[in-house]
Amino acid sequence: MNVGLFGGTFNPIHQGHIEVITYVKSTFKLNAVHIIPSAIPPHKTPVNLAPAKERFEMVQQAVANIPGLIASDIETLRKGKSFSIDTIKYFKNIMEENTRLYFVMGSDAFFDINTWKNSIEIFRLTNIIVMQRAGDTRKLKDIELFMQKTISPCYEISQSDNTIKYHYLKAEKILKNSCPNHDFKTVHICYVPEIPISSTMIRDKIKAHQSIEGFVPPVVKSIIYEKKLYL
Repeated sequence: MNVGLFGGTFNPIHQGHIEVITYVKSTFKLNAVHIIPSAIPPHKTPVNLAPAKERFEMVQQAVANIPGLIASDIETLRKGKSFSIDTIKYFKNIMEENTRLYFVMGSDAFFDINTWKNSIEIFRLTNIIVMQRAGDTRKLKDIELFMQKTISPCYEISQSDNTIKYHYLKAEKILKNSCPNHDFKTVHICYVPEIPISSTMIRDKIKAHQSIEGFVPPVVKSIIYEKKLYL
């Protein structure tokens, strides 16, 4: 069983979110992806942030009829800031032992991961899928160098399958004590379609009384206007 975890503020969830995560799910043959709205994002200053309850409802309704996409309220129910390491541990505890977890994130968030709570432990607990959009000029080598500097010098590119793997059994590096014998997981790079939609754009359109038709699922549009969000 291969399971993805995809977190974010989803303020609001939009068609771009759904299209890229559906693409990742298909590309990596994931059986399911849990979409996890954060309650209090620790790395963002909330700007016009809708209540967690409403953001979860929008996610839940948006993916209700999409096979394999599951809305999770684990972070909206948890008190305090929403730290990814706590969510990963939660899923590790409730999943069957043979489940392979993949933590899905955008490349911008990935390059900020060294500021996250217990970031080193994230690489020990779960595989990571970095979504890189067309137009992002960073290359595999940039990601490899970032990981060697911030996580471990033993991460190396595997060009054949766009992964950066932790080679902890390299004898010469172990002898130099530069590669402790830790079982860090693999980082996968997924080149996703560039979809010119953002939550900021949608909120701006709502404030300007412009149509958001086609940018969000119809059920999300209904919730936004019924609950007068982002006005």
